[in-house]
Amino acid sequence: MNQMTLYVEKESFIHRIDPLTKLLFAFISILITYLTADRLFVFCILLFTVALLLAGKVFKYILPVIGVSFLLILSIILVQGFFHPDRATILFAIGPFPIYKEGFSIALLITLRVVNMISAFGVVILTTKPDDLVESLVQKGLSHRFGYVLLSVLQIIPQMIALTGKITDAQRARGLETEGSLWIRFKSFIPLIGPVVLNSLNETRERSIALEIRRFNSKGQRTSLYEREPYKYRWIIRAGLLSALFAVIVWRVGS
Repeated sequence: MNQMTLYVEKESFIHRIDPLTKLLFAFISILITYLTADRLFVFCILLFTVALLLAGKVFKYILPVIGVSFLLILSIILVQGFFHPDRATILFAIGPFPIYKEGFSIALLITLRVVNMISAFGVVILTTKPDDLVESLVQKGLSHRFGYVLLSVLQIIPQMIALTGKITDAQRARGLETEGSLWIRFKSFIPLIGPVVLNSLNETRERSIALEIRRFNSKGQRTSLYEREPYKYRWIIRAGLLSALFAVIVWRVGS
């Protein structure tokens, strides 16, 4: 994986789909799960999203992100299971605290929605170059200033990870103990904060200067250095996605 982006370079048909179509899929996939409370249907949507990640050969890269959200998911299960207002049937107990079936059912639905949301955006982020995504949005009318902000957001996490790795290696070379118990790791993390923040601010300043030199705020006509070849099946996929959304809305209204 490139250190300056979350994009994973693989050879798959998911990677060849244009960015806007994948972005449309992410929004429709998330919206559909919130239009229905049928847990089985939401689970099927999640399975389809996971299938796309597998087809794009990037499934393993989304697992750490889902792992990070585990505390959020656990808190949802506990809060809903313990305190849901419609609680009546005890499903199981954690010590003296009962988990109610009604609350657990709601927590399961929310969990499926959250995991699907993470996975759907994973399809976009992990299989799309940030430059291609932002350029596609700018060509559709997005402000180039907002496009720069979006591109910076997409790159900030891998940049921070790469910078932290470099500083850790440098401090380890100078004799700082960075491995061992949790307390040792915590103590070694404190000296990282200052250099990481200062270097990030310095990189931001240098990038701003570079953009001004390249006339970023110019009012003239803009041209693109790289023209992406349009994906020939994009309209078929978009039509299918919009049809699926329309069908779910009709089903939801009629039920």
